[in-house]
Amino acid sequence: MPDGQTEELRTYCRHRSNLLHSAAAASKKMQRYLRLLNFRLDVVVNDICGLTGLLIIRAICEGETDPKKLASLRHGNCRKSEEEIAAALQSNGRKDYLFALKQELDTYDHLRMKIEDCDKEIEKKLNEIIDSDDNKREHYLESKPHKRVNKNTPKDIDMNLKAYQMFEGTDLLAIEGMSFSTVLALMSEVGMEGIKKFKTAKHFASWLRLAPNNKVSGGKVLSSKIPKGSNRLKIALRNAANAIGNLKDSTPLRDFFQRISFRKGRVSAISATARKLAVIIWNMVVKGEPYVNPEGYLFLDQKRKLGLVKRIKKQIDKFGLTNQDLGLEISSN
Repeated sequence: MPDGQTEELRTYCRHRSNLLHSAAAASKKMQRYLRLLNFRLDVVVNDICGLTGLLIIRAICEGETDPKKLASLRHGNCRKSEEEIAAALQSNGRKDYLFALKQELDTYDHLRMKIEDCDKEIEKKLNEIIDSDDNKREHYLESKPHKRVNKNTPKDIDMNLKAYQMFEGTDLLAIEGMSFSTVLALMSEVGMEGIKKFKTAKHFASWLRLAPNNKVSGGKVLSSKIPKGSNRLKIALRNAANAIGNLKDSTPLRDFFQRISFRKGRVSAISATARKLAVIIWNMVVKGEPYVNPEGYLFLDQKRKLGLVKRIKKQIDKFGLTNQDLGLEISSN
């Protein structure tokens, strides 16, 4: 169990997560009724609850059926042209489906208002926790514009700064793949004091059910599957691991993900990378180690090469061998 303040923050965050799931369910129902009305909005936009999608849905609920007028509501960032959008918006005029669509839109708007209210309470609780501790309040960090902020991220909250202050100068967002939602789940589910309760990083990974459950008999490993069970923090770390696997640029964690994925499949790679993230987070928070490019994520042949070079250098220094003893000829140039 976390401390009292973290437990209160966890209540707000879990309630917010439940509201997001309810809003997603309302979004799916809106998409269903749009299809029944012959509005194939999901074909021309990636998210029907995005900027373009909601404008068109509100116009449909107000009675607009002209495809060209609906397509003119297209946002500038939409990839599809107005002609393509208009071709997908041909109404069949069913009033019963239109009524159900209006009901679901009202439900979606109501849930989004509740989510905004929940965000305000989360911000108040974060400020209360930080302001009550001098060690947290004294830290400051510049924003990270490269971190993507989606519509489900808490609005008007500098999560980059709040996370840096909550973990007393530990920049967890320096890890590739870590998002604001992942850091918020870490702050609300265990908190800084909760992570410190685990003696080692292995204990923390085992509590998350990310460590292999090795069954050994006669010195032979019979099974090494991940034990059953899950929690919200484990799901958040697995989502972060999946995002790491989708990175285009080569990074240590992405290379680790690709190596495991090649050998055992993507599902195993997500679990292994999530466990690696848990170990890194524990070392950063408990030991105060900054995230660096570690040699532990290099490919196996690279690690063997480094080890071989170190052993050869050690033998050369031990016996005092020279270039002539090794048969190395140095050119006059």
